[in-house]
Amino acid sequence: MADINAKDVKALRDTTGAGMMDCKKALTEAGGDLEAAKRILREKGLADAAKRTGRSASEGIVYTYLHRPDPNYPPKLGVLVELNCETDFVAKTEGFERVAKDIAMHISFADPSWTTRDQVPQQVIDEESAIYAKQAKDSGKPEPVVEKIVSGKLESFYKETVLLDQEWIQDKSKTIATLIDEAKASMSENISIGSFCRIRVGEGTKA
Repeated sequence: MADINAKDVKALRDTTGAGMMDCKKALTEAGGDLEAAKRILREKGLADAAKRTGRSASEGIVYTYLHRPDPNYPPKLGVLVELNCETDFVAKTEGFERVAKDIAMHISFADPSWTTRDQVPQQVIDEESAIYAKQAKDSGKPEPVVEKIVSGKLESFYKETVLLDQEWIQDKSKTIATLIDEAKASMSENISIGSFCRIRVGEGTKA
């Protein structure tokens, strides 16, 4: 197996605009050959997905998912998710609705707090960082190591709480961001997740 390094992954990402994980997989599949990896990404339509990100996505749907663990009882958990695209034509397709359903079901299980990292309040990041730093210092770690530990734990925090960073429940090899990139490629439009809301019976009850 070829040794895939971060420099090659970045170079492939810079030339194709594809996601980091997609670039790494393509390089692995191509045995480290950059040109072959580019071809693989083009064949999958992933090389063009990033180009669509800046285009306006003002159409779409609001998808409702109700989780009913027992068909004999009413649902106890519901999710509303807004999935956006560029045209009403794509919004009406079964494929687009299927993506919305996949994301809604994922939200019902994974319970993210934010859609993107940019939405995480700085106060939350500062508080989490302070906790991780204290834990590392209390265990006797030197300052340079503390910084690396904080950075690593923040990455884990994002993967747990940020929707686009979470592993997709149906395929752990993909993140929700990868799922969206694949949808962009297959539907040839900019697709993005707007607002979402997750409600579970009893969770909002005050004591």
